[in-house]
Amino acid sequence: MARIFSHYPITCSTNLGFDLSSSHRHLRRILFRPTFITLSLTQSPCKPWIRRFVAMDSCGTDSAKEVHVGLDSTTEEEYATQSKLLKEFINIPSIDKAWIFNSGSGSQAMFAMSQANLLANKRKKFMLSGHISKESNQSVNFHWAPFPVEMTGASAFVPSPSGLKLLVIRNPENESPTKFEIWNSSHLEKEFHIPQKVHGSVYVDGWFEGISWNSDETRVAYIAEEPSRPKPTFDHLGYYKKGNSLDKDIGSWKGEGDWEEEWGEAYAGKRQPALFVIDVDSGKVEPIKGIPRSISVGQVVWSPNSNESAQYLVFAGWLGDKRKFGIKYCYNRPCAIYAIKFISDEPKDDANEFPIHNLTKSISSGFCPRFSKDGKFLVFVSAKSAVDSGAHWATESLHRIDWPSDGKLPESTNIVDVIQVVNCPDDGCFPGLYVTGLLCDPWLSDGHSLILSTYWRSCRVILSVNLLSGEVSRASPSDSDYSWTAFALDGDNIVAVSSSPVSVPEIKYGKKVLDSAGKPSWKWSNIQNPIRCSEKVMSGLSSLQFKILKVPISDVSEGLAEGAKKPIEVIYVSSSKFKENGKCDPLIAVLHGGPHSISPCSFSRNMAYLSSIGYSQLIVNYRGSLGYGEDALQSLPGKVGSQDVKDVLAAVDYAIEMGLADPSKITVLGGSHGGFLTTHLIGQAPNKFVAAAARNPVCNIASMVGITDIPDWCFFEAYGDQNHYTEAPSSEDLSRFHQISPIAHISKAKTPTLFLLGSQDLRVPISNGFQYVRALKEKGVEVKVLAFPNDNHPLDRPQTDYESFLNIAVWFNKYCKL
Repeated sequence: MARIFSHYPITCSTNLGFDLSSSHRHLRRILFRPTFITLSLTQSPCKPWIRRFVAMDSCGTDSAKEVHVGLDSTTEEEYATQSKLLKEFINIPSIDKAWIFNSGSGSQAMFAMSQANLLANKRKKFMLSGHISKESNQSVNFHWAPFPVEMTGASAFVPSPSGLKLLVIRNPENESPTKFEIWNSSHLEKEFHIPQKVHGSVYVDGWFEGISWNSDETRVAYIAEEPSRPKPTFDHLGYYKKGNSLDKDIGSWKGEGDWEEEWGEAYAGKRQPALFVIDVDSGKVEPIKGIPRSISVGQVVWSPNSNESAQYLVFAGWLGDKRKFGIKYCYNRPCAIYAIKFISDEPKDDANEFPIHNLTKSISSGFCPRFSKDGKFLVFVSAKSAVDSGAHWATESLHRIDWPSDGKLPESTNIVDVIQVVNCPDDGCFPGLYVTGLLCDPWLSDGHSLILSTYWRSCRVILSVNLLSGEVSRASPSDSDYSWTAFALDGDNIVAVSSSPVSVPEIKYGKKVLDSAGKPSWKWSNIQNPIRCSEKVMSGLSSLQFKILKVPISDVSEGLAEGAKKPIEVIYVSSSKFKENGKCDPLIAVLHGGPHSISPCSFSRNMAYLSSIGYSQLIVNYRGSLGYGEDALQSLPGKVGSQDVKDVLAAVDYAIEMGLADPSKITVLGGSHGGFLTTHLIGQAPNKFVAAAARNPVCNIASMVGITDIPDWCFFEAYGDQNHYTEAPSSEDLSRFHQISPIAHISKAKTPTLFLLGSQDLRVPISNGFQYVRALKEKGVEVKVLAFPNDNHPLDRPQTDYESFLNIAVWFNKYCKL
């Protein structure tokens, strides 16, 4: 067989799962050991095992008294049973990235994958390789390596463009050096340890992250934390020492120094992202000078290499000189595409010798820069609609810049619109661009067409975009309600992953074909799926079905834009088995966060688990969601807590009217803004839901605005514009925030509710949820709280994710009497 990456002799393991049964009694002891706690968590005499998993359960008893939360044998047995099935779903791996390389004997595929490791509370990363063969009958086969290779301790691994080298980066968990390893097909060629005085951890966050090989594979550009800044030093007597340094000195101690802004949620303790280049032969690291500290850099790529012109590093940059708002999930932060000349081994003490160029001065947002293969075009994505309006995510646009062949950048660049913002799409037509990024190499062989993935109403689809004409065509099947994501290109053919709420991700191969007019399309074939699930999972999924429903909205007013008057979409997941008694399964109304986000028709382990134990799901993409045009999205700001609540209730009522739901067995589940809706619904419609579960919910915007990392979100969603924002909210502002918050409807709430909260959440700090919990308890509403001390907003660490959905299942079962 031709060279494939699985032959790298990297430390590996093929034991990619584990058996909980051997530690079953220990798990039960950790989760369910009876104890007494008080409402005042900080004063509770918690034992060590409680510090990781804290539960409160009340039935309206006096909050000043201790409440016993021991479990009866029936409930304990249910936890044990459910944990076994949930573990089967949690073990399903994810496909994270893919690369394709051409060789003399065909193409080689390399997939980066990951899987939850509950015991380590991390995701186990591994690599799976295969050889792609095209048969004489036009069929395509993937010949997978016998076993995947675990990338133990790897923070990132990036193959070179030719596939001849593999860069492995290992970030430290302390003040140790960052490790860079260069592998070839047989052994480790180079290993470099980069000390903290050069830079900190490499950014592998998917936002600032940028790791880019140059064309001749001699250097790698990347983003890493800048070195620690000097702090004041004091001797053993407390006297200030001159000449502060980063070195530790026995007999002295370091002060804290000046506080600096951070980028909020997920970036606590992270230093400023800065740009570096490493020579993969010598290990020499060069910090790129000339970039102001007010610019946080990311997503770096190399400009085309030409003997006649200088080579540039091109990157996205976010301004953070005045205030750094939270940037995670927030596309409304102003950013631009910059370029700076790279000439190695020359003195660069004068930063002005190689000035930085802002290539997108005329537009408020630019990110994801990509050069065409011939170097003629630089294409980038813009979230100008989000930046200009204030919505944290909105309909995007695609643009190109003609790159100068001589490498001399002009004072101002001409930005050409390729895809513009779509306000009100016609039925069945392209609804606008909603991408989360671009492929490293998205280009077809014609040099001016690229492949990308975007949301299209309730699905994710693959598009082909012609940069010259602006023509957009759908490359994934137009009649598919599955979600499709392009992972890599094999020449003009596409390697993609497809999934649905009832089917695990599968690899698909799209072969490019031309019609009689020369217009391209892609013929898709199935590939032997490397993701193998247990019989329990496959049995559970085989009995499920889904469909996308259109639900008319209930409040069509004259002031609404046309795009906001159209029906919303919901994804209905249910059992395909015939019910002899004609009764419906219990229903979960599933609500996404944002609010400017989306729940696509794709596979979710946790939601598939809930479906498999007997729940139908109504996954609601209310107005304000991505994928439906800018009119519908911008109709929500200024009306949160009202329009979105009405959309959800309309969807639930529609399901009841269609005979898809039993009105006596409806629950609701949501996180973040979905939690905002969940807690709104139990107050505004107190008789509609038998149980609820809220993950890090927004419950009181008035108390959240002063402590969240995105206070601008509070103003924008409350007023519908950016003009009201201030760091010092007025009494009128606070009154408005309270008025649109779930806490305003607390007097009517009576639904038993499970709360899942992260103590490290900077987006919706935990105090917001606890205030609402205590208000419910004061009213005698049954409440259960799981507080995770080391989790932030997503609650996505493996153990947290596992415990959360285990308790959601048991909580809903209790009130739906499953």
